[in-house]
Amino acid sequence: MIRLRRGTIVEMLDERPGAVEVSVRVDDDASPSPAIAYPDLVGPVAAGDRVLLNTTAVALGLGTGGLHFVIAVERAGEQPFSPAGKIMKLRYTPQQLNVSAVEEHGSPHRDRMERAASLEGTPVVWLPLHSMLAPAAAGARAAGAGTIAYVMTDGAALPAALSRLAALVRREGLVDTVVTTGQAFGGDLEAVSTFSGLLAARHVVGADVVLVGDGPGNTGTGTTWGATDVESAMALNAAAILGGRPVAALRISFADERPRHRGVSHHSITALGRVALASVHVAVPALDDEEQRGVVWSALRHARLEERHQLVEVTGQPAIDLLAERKLSPESMGRRVPDDPVFFLAAGAAGVLAGRMVQAPGADWGGAAGGS
Repeated sequence: MIRLRRGTIVEMLDERPGAVEVSVRVDDDASPSPAIAYPDLVGPVAAGDRVLLNTTAVALGLGTGGLHFVIAVERAGEQPFSPAGKIMKLRYTPQQLNVSAVEEHGSPHRDRMERAASLEGTPVVWLPLHSMLAPAAAGARAAGAGTIAYVMTDGAALPAALSRLAALVRREGLVDTVVTTGQAFGGDLEAVSTFSGLLAARHVVGADVVLVGDGPGNTGTGTTWGATDVESAMALNAAAILGGRPVAALRISFADERPRHRGVSHHSITALGRVALASVHVAVPALDDEEQRGVVWSALRHARLEERHQLVEVTGQPAIDLLAERKLSPESMGRRVPDDPVFFLAAGAAGVLAGRMVQAPGADWGGAAGGS
């Protein structure tokens, strides 16, 4: 069962497209707590409103989702209903909503989507973690990519509006369009599947580079297969099936205390060794620290990834430089660039590689283990 409580909105904290962050006083709590409301689901909210809240995550002490969620606003009268779009997301839940998907009859994009059969060699960067979005986008932009789209899959957060990061990169011009796929919702465009989301990014948005991955709040269990970022690597297969050029960003950290995520994360090894069935380009960040570089290449060689994929050593520094120029300081698990530079360099390197592919589409980006 979900934990339901009633409360009162005491303060409006922040607003971005699709989401409003508020402070609420739950009836049985002494002090206010943060909460989030999605106006597309519950209508407008204001200070003083009485609200019904899902307080489960706070009761469990969770991380990314550790705040209250507004289920309904107790108000008189009905809110206006928009009949546009007949594709349901959050299907068969009490909060299912109708959206206008790019593929459906009546969509202004229907004809274009019917004709869309291939990604036409578009680089598609798979992001194991949502926090890689900013450095990957910055890397692609720094390397010369024009239009950049982010395709958000549905393995983690479902509302795109939950992501402060997605709103930030949109506002700063690092990403031009967000496409939400599957049960995820709230993007500039809605798509039924990852396949059609990728095609929409290319043929509706006109993206030169596509970034694809789950939204914030991925789930891991410490086991090989019980992790959402491993499942999201299926997007690499989708990109290959559709004739794109799949690029994998590596999840690397030398600040994470957990042995399984130190160096190259075991999730990246599993995803590239057992999930990605097609050959993909793996962006390996160029590192000045020879010991760290050795750890990374040793892990890749030990997994024999060079036998299946093209390992390309490329700098991620242009991404870091552009983020600094824009005065952006993204974080991952509470760590920023100075705290865990290799993590952000790895994501940036994938974006840089994709951007360079756009600039030199006929180039051979094959690499050799050990650096090229």
